[in-house]
Amino acid sequence: MRLGDERESSNIEDRRGQGGGSRVPVRIGGIGGVILVLGALYFGVDPQLVLNLLNGAQSSGDTAPVASQAPAAGDDAGKVFIARVLASTEDVWTSYFQAMGQTYHAPHLVLFTDGVQSACGFAQTSSGPFYCPADQKVYLDLGFFRELRDRLGAGGDFAQAYVVAHEVGHHVQNELGIMSRTDRQRRAGLTDDGPAGLSVRTELQADCFAGVWAKRADDAKKILQSGDIEQGLNAAAAVGDDRLQKETQGYVVPDSFTHGTSAQRAGWFRRGLQSGDVKQCDTFGAPSL
Repeated sequence: MRLGDERESSNIEDRRGQGGGSRVPVRIGGIGGVILVLGALYFGVDPQLVLNLLNGAQSSGDTAPVASQAPAAGDDAGKVFIARVLASTEDVWTSYFQAMGQTYHAPHLVLFTDGVQSACGFAQTSSGPFYCPADQKVYLDLGFFRELRDRLGAGGDFAQAYVVAHEVGHHVQNELGIMSRTDRQRRAGLTDDGPAGLSVRTELQADCFAGVWAKRADDAKKILQSGDIEQGLNAAAAVGDDRLQKETQGYVVPDSFTHGTSAQRAGWFRRGLQSGDVKQCDTFGAPSL
């Protein structure tokens, strides 16, 4: 990616080395308490299981303390890269909202190590990157990218950018009122999980929004280089529910899907990347995903 001359976002909160704070359990249910977890499935773990473990540890009081660590030597370069990717998403989405006569309120991105307290509750690194709609912040442990590269074979700077853009995509959903609408639908009893549930449609739309960002950023500043698109598609496919379930348990259970298959994730990311059009990302209205 060509980001060397781009500005760095000022919306970075560096909490690395500060520990995780008090262990208020992650809340699930309302829009103010839903964490849209991307990372749990990257690690081959059902997000609900991760959150149950976190909540159970809180209840039992036997959670091990979070270690307070200083940033690793190479993390400053990682921070600069993430700050530039975040700035690029700010430019793209600010322009998009302005064209609609609206104002885009950019999210903050919190860097942490080991564990972090968000307005949605406490989360550990094992939960992966996530967006908390209650405080409109993206949370990321840079060490996650080593897992993405080494465990899932999805390395490269654009693979990392895809992860950030996906989480920012959730913020765009929040800004557009999509999260509020899906929360009302959940309360009305619409199916959340499963191959065509609200959760899968939400995640696939965030993938598509990530592609829209990449297309528009490249049109404006030619940020993409040879191999970048392949990195992004590889990262999207690497975290499909079917692939992760096959790797971790040897079989696939479509009714437990929360993020979509490898083909769906890569396909919706590609759709956004090819069109650069948010209207092409209507996963909720799509008869087929």
